[in-house]
Amino acid sequence: MRRVVLVHGAATGSRVWDATAAALRGRIEGGRVEVLCPDRPQSGDLDTEIAFLAPLCAGAFVVGVSGGATLGLELAARGVPIAGAVLHEPAAGSLAPGLLDHVAEGLLSGGIDGFGAALYGPAWDRSCTTATPETVAAEFAMFGAFEPAPLGERARLVTLTVGGNSPPPRHRSVRVLCEHLGVAMRVLAGVGHAAHLEDGAALAALVPGVGSP
Repeated sequence: MRRVVLVHGAATGSRVWDATAAALRGRIEGGRVEVLCPDRPQSGDLDTEIAFLAPLCAGAFVVGVSGGATLGLELAARGVPIAGAVLHEPAAGSLAPGLLDHVAEGLLSGGIDGFGAALYGPAWDRSCTTATPETVAAEFAMFGAFEPAPLGERARLVTLTVGGNSPPPRHRSVRVLCEHLGVAMRVLAGVGHAAHLEDGAALAALVPGVGSP
């Protein structure tokens, strides 16, 4: 049985993957698929998050959005034996300075609501998360401190995506990150940063073995 692990980002939980999980379960060809949508500890500590995800993701295909995509990069960089990954708009660290300044402003001025609106746009609402303001702040600090590490031979297994509706700074950040890491890049038409909330099937379609609806 193939396994796909869907990794959520900050100010979200497992339910944001409902549409993507349904698309995967309904369209995987040639056998059953195990789709895991874990609720991460949201500890604000990178080592803790990776320790939680690594056993689930070993041998699995990983799909992540935002902070979940960032964690997917870290899993690959630390040598977790993933089968492949599609990672949508991860953090780029010092390769893209200022990328998340508007999100920091949203958190400061509007708490969780300001953070979610600034990062994910109108597809996000408070039902997407049960996190506290302190948890979201700790997660944001963790992802803000992230620096992408070389992926080695696992670079060939990773595809980074960017939303066709995402602003130019997002496109630049993904492009420079792909060039830095030597990974493939895809543009997802019709979505922005919150691809899983806007069109869950768009990400599902990039998982190997997914057929037509």
